[in-house]
Amino acid sequence: MTAFTVVVVTHNSVEVVDRCLLSCQRLLPAEILVVDNASLDGTAEAARRPGVRVFANRVNTGFAAAVNQGIAAARTPAVLLLNPDTELPPAIDPLLDALANPEVAAAAPALVDHAGRLQLGFSLRRLPEPRTLIFEVLGINRLLPGNPVNARYRCLDLDLTEDQDVEQPAGACLLIRKSAWELVGGFDEEFHPVWFEDVDFCRRLKSAGFRIRYVAGVAVRHRGAHSVGQIIPGYRDICWYASLLRYAAKAHTAGAVRAVAVALLAGLLPRTVAGIVRYRSFGQVTSFVHIARMAVQSLLHGRRGAGMKPGHTGNRTTQYIKSSSGTGT
Repeated sequence: MTAFTVVVVTHNSVEVVDRCLLSCQRLLPAEILVVDNASLDGTAEAARRPGVRVFANRVNTGFAAAVNQGIAAARTPAVLLLNPDTELPPAIDPLLDALANPEVAAAAPALVDHAGRLQLGFSLRRLPEPRTLIFEVLGINRLLPGNPVNARYRCLDLDLTEDQDVEQPAGACLLIRKSAWELVGGFDEEFHPVWFEDVDFCRRLKSAGFRIRYVAGVAVRHRGAHSVGQIIPGYRDICWYASLLRYAAKAHTAGAVRAVAVALLAGLLPRTVAGIVRYRSFGQVTSFVHIARMAVQSLLHGRRGAGMKPGHTGNRTTQYIKSSSGTGT
C-alpha cells in the first residue's frame, strides 16, 4: 500500500469537519493535515485531535494556496486531497493501487450523496473546450442541461460503474502522486478564492503526459457547496467569472478567449436581472459592472487581459463571507 497523507482545507467547517476527520482516522494514514483558512466558528480548534496536524492561517489565503500549503507539508509519496464535507469509506485501497502505475498521477473515487446516489455531472467532467465555456456563460447549460455540449462536458455518456481514464475528476476527493504535483507546479493560486484551480491542474497533468484514473469501486460521500455557499452571491459571481476567464486564457487561444468574453457580455444582462429578482437586491448591479470590465479586458487583450483580479488583498475574502456560526463550507 502506498503511504499517503490526507490534506483537508477548511473554512467555517465546524459543522462537518468532525465526521470527515473521523472517517480519515479509521484509515490510519501516515498523517492527517488540516489547513484552516481563518475560520470564525472554531473549526481549527475542533480539528485538533490525536494524529491530526492543524495549520491555522490568520487570513483566508484562498483554496489553492491552502492546498499548496498542505501538500508542501506532506511527507509521503501520495496525498489525498479531501473536502471537509466528505466522508471516506472504511478502505480506499483501489485508489492507492491505481498509483502503482507510474503513468498515473492521480486517482479519483465515485462521489455519492447522502443516499448513496452518484453525483452525475459533478464527479467527472471533461476539460472545458471554448464552446463549453461559451455555453456556460450564456446560461445555455443551465436552461438546456441535456444539450450535446453540456452532456459531453459533464461526462453523461460515461458508465460510472467502470474504472477508466478521465480528464477532470472533482477536486473534492483526489489522490495525487506528490512527485507529479511538484512537477507541474501544484495549484495556480491566481484562481482566487476558488474555482477552476483543479480543472487547470488536471489540464497540466494531461499536458505533461500523465493519466488520471477514475476508480468506481471506491465511493466517497460528499455533501457539496459547503465553502462556496458562504460567499455573498454578487462577489461569488465575480470570482467565478474571473476564474473562468483565467482558465480560458491559460488553456485556449486569444481568439477563443475573445469569443468567451463576447458570450459573457451577451449573457450578463439577463443573468444580472435574474440575480436581482432572485436575491431581491440591486447589489447585482455592482457585480454586473465588475464582471463587464473583466470581459471587456479579455475582449481587448485576449489571453493577456483575462483573469482580472476580483480584489483579493489583505484578509482577502473575509469581508465577502456571510457571517455564520457553523453554517456550511
